[in-house]
Amino acid sequence: MADTAIRPGAVHTYNHNLSPAILIERALRRGEGQLAAGGALAADTGQFTGRSPKDRFIVLDDQTEGNVFWGAVNQPLSEAHFSTLKRDMLAAAEAKELFTQDLYAGTDPRHRLRVRVVSEYAWHSLFAQTMFVRGEALDWKDGADFTVIDLPSFRADPMRHGCRSETVIAVSISEKLVLIAATEYAGEIKKSIFSVLNYTLPERGVLPMHCSANVGEDGRSALFFGLSGTGKTTLSADPARTLIGDDEHGWSTEGVFNFEGGCYAKIANLTEAAEPEIHSTTGRFGTILENVVLDSQTRAVDFTDTRKTENTRAAYPISYIPNASPSGRAGHPDTVIFLTADAFGVLPPISKLSPEAAMYHFLSGYTAKVAGTERGVTAPTATFSTCFGAPFMPRRPDVYARLLGNKLRGHAADVWLVNTGWSGGPCGVGHRIELRYTRAMVREALSGGLREVPLETHPVFNVGVPTRCPGVPDGLLDARTTWSDPAAYDAQADRLAAMFRENFKQYQVPDAVRNAGPR
Repeated sequence: MADTAIRPGAVHTYNHNLSPAILIERALRRGEGQLAAGGALAADTGQFTGRSPKDRFIVLDDQTEGNVFWGAVNQPLSEAHFSTLKRDMLAAAEAKELFTQDLYAGTDPRHRLRVRVVSEYAWHSLFAQTMFVRGEALDWKDGADFTVIDLPSFRADPMRHGCRSETVIAVSISEKLVLIAATEYAGEIKKSIFSVLNYTLPERGVLPMHCSANVGEDGRSALFFGLSGTGKTTLSADPARTLIGDDEHGWSTEGVFNFEGGCYAKIANLTEAAEPEIHSTTGRFGTILENVVLDSQTRAVDFTDTRKTENTRAAYPISYIPNASPSGRAGHPDTVIFLTADAFGVLPPISKLSPEAAMYHFLSGYTAKVAGTERGVTAPTATFSTCFGAPFMPRRPDVYARLLGNKLRGHAADVWLVNTGWSGGPCGVGHRIELRYTRAMVREALSGGLREVPLETHPVFNVGVPTRCPGVPDGLLDARTTWSDPAAYDAQADRLAAMFRENFKQYQVPDAVRNAGPR
């Protein structure tokens, strides 16, 4: 239990577990946002329109020293610096009006965390209430399992607090406390707690996953891995299937469960025709729209206007999706899909992976960061992100890869690598693969329709490429034939394969896994 001194009476005004309607009223009254047409709350996140990964730290102590995969992603912060930061932030909080929410992280009672979120902004409190799981009458007599203190107005001092800038996201596993300062980007709240789950759950044999999940009428669930902008939310929100969740899940001995109670969808260039379920949530009271541009007269959202950021977002309760699962749980998946936005335009649109190849690509986590997802990223950039979510995985990568491999073999799940990126050339020359074709490929993979289709082994990437797929032009499946210059394709494919191999040198894995990668 975190002793934070954030309790009723310790601050000027204390707002505990307020309802969405009251929080929206408070946010409007305090000038934190404005109502958009339809009733959604539109709020701007200021300087930070995405996560600030270089300002994220984990406290280095006896508990974490040998268990965290330290480096550029998981940066250490001393216990002394964290103690000073906590003391200074608590002192600053005493003069402020604060909003708290008592919530769960995780829909499975066997593995969830009780989380108390203390926020300076009313709309951040609404965000936490939306993204985490609301409980019935929660028993808080012995305190929360973890506490988040979120003070956007507090400016850290790098010399005094041991951080890089005035912005800091500091996680103490031992004190069960997260401190967030000098950023108005609400996504840091949920991601910090999900990083905590990603640290604690493997000890229980649960694989924490940065993925979306859904389940068919036959009870067979599916997982969709991929970084922001690769299509997790879009492809998992299938009207023919029940949505379990769109971003963070655990795979336990009983099956799959959602970490969240809401969805956090990218909405740049959103259209009703392409994504009707998500589009409908943007016009509902209780939804939060981040960094969108509104018409000055009608307050209608212009989804095509990304002058503020490419990372415009909508946060809404998962119940706003008509076919969402009330329980947030399902059985073991029989299909796993890795989504990648290949900026080089050389990966096949869909390919089959063996369990060993699945472990290889899971560790590699190749994709392209989409503009605006992180601070400083202004154009699609090729990257490798371990486990398709390196910024949120505190333990060594092989811990997660072994868990994945064991579960894939234990439940005979099919694994597919789906390229939602470019075809016919690299970014700037080729074009993004049409969503309708990606949907068709995913639909056939989920239904088992591709199991009897012959596969051809790609000579460079060493994956099984289907020779046909209903609803998809045959010429699209062979990435090389979509290029006007086959020799240029070969050179680009070799270049990307070399990047895979160079990146993979950091991992200690069995030869069977290493040999399942690009040749």
